[in-house]
Amino acid sequence: MKIVVGITGASGSIYGVRLIEVLRRAGHEVHAVVTQSGWQVLDYECGVSRESLAKQVNVLYDVENISAAIASGIIPYGCHGGGALLDETAGSIAHGISDNLLTRAADVALKEGRPLILVPRETPMHAIHLENLLKLAQTGARIMPACPGFYHRPQTLDDLVDMMVGKICDMLGVEHQLFARWQG
Repeated sequence: MKIVVGITGASGSIYGVRLIEVLRRAGHEVHAVVTQSGWQVLDYECGVSRESLAKQVNVLYDVENISAAIASGIIPYGCHGGGALLDETAGSIAHGISDNLLTRAADVALKEGRPLILVPRETPMHAIHLENLLKLAQTGARIMPACPGFYHRPQTLDDLVDMMVGKICDMLGVEHQLFARWQG
């Protein structure tokens, strides 16, 4: 499966980085788009540079390359928003503003009825955030706030990250063993 992972500038980029790693290990073709502020957060929080991320994905697109293949509805890609898409990105997508490759790829996913998973990490949220997320959910996007559970009894930060990434993989139909499932 071809999957696009988008990373924006809100804290939480570790989810996108770990998702890319898991998807690649599972044999999926991974394409990535990172906003300018996303690069700053990737560097600060994860120590990830353009060069190192480019080695982890099949294709790394420039966010300003609006003519890239993922901007077209003809190309069958899944689309995932990694990191957090609660900043201006979610607002742009909710209002049909395709002003860069990430927002265009998300718009294409929605118009083609393909999976679009948004992982907002921001908190607290105000009414405009919530309205934008509701509008996106009503158009077919799946909203998955970065709120890891604790029933798997995490011992490390990696355990918490893996819980969220595993839930994203569940939505994409990607098999994994990232956390112990609740058995009741």
